[in-house]
Amino acid sequence: MNVLIVEDDLRIAEINRRFVEKVPGYKVIGIATDQAQAQEQLEILRPDLVMLDIFFPDMNGLDLLRYIKEHHRETDVIMITASKEVGTVEDALRSGVFDFIVKPLVFERFQKTLLRFQEYRGKLDRLKTERVQIEQEEIDRLLHSQGEKKDSYLPKGIDTLTLEKITGVIAAERVGLTAEAVGRQIGVSRSTARRYLEFLVSKDQVTADLSYGDVGRPERVYRGVYSG
Repeated sequence: MNVLIVEDDLRIAEINRRFVEKVPGYKVIGIATDQAQAQEQLEILRPDLVMLDIFFPDMNGLDLLRYIKEHHRETDVIMITASKEVGTVEDALRSGVFDFIVKPLVFERFQKTLLRFQEYRGKLDRLKTERVQIEQEEIDRLLHSQGEKKDSYLPKGIDTLTLEKITGVIAAERVGLTAEAVGRQIGVSRSTARRYLEFLVSKDQVTADLSYGDVGRPERVYRGVYSG
């Protein structure tokens, strides 16, 4: 990842450079201290990532952020600034900044962002070379789960593969199934199937009704939620 640092304080710029190059896979290819230098180096160097301050004698870093988003769409931006105003943070986020880090820079926090960005760009580049369209789950991981496990958005005891199997069984059977019947079809216990089915009920993807048979206690019968 090639990085351009845009910072008018050369001492701070050097600290940022050292921090960047402590993270494997990153290289600082330029340092700009004003608007003219920043725009020139953006045009010549085409960096993957810009480390951008807000306060400059001749410009506002938020204006440069919007310039980058308009003219250099392949370049991402991380704000590194002493500004803590809510309006400034909101403006940066709405303008498409990847992250917003408040000075003084803490390396552990900074490293976490660079690793997350590296993972994000790697996934995005692979998807662009492999296909034209993208599935919702992949979009969710790009937007929300950089640096997290694939199943981190699911509660403990629920994994994606089993959940997909149970969802498929319910979707294929409109008359309704008990947890025991679902478990038999996918090869899990009744209690496991019920745990997944109740999770789907909590997400309004499955409904549950009581079925009163001739013998024994009533059983819960699960059906998919269908539109139309």
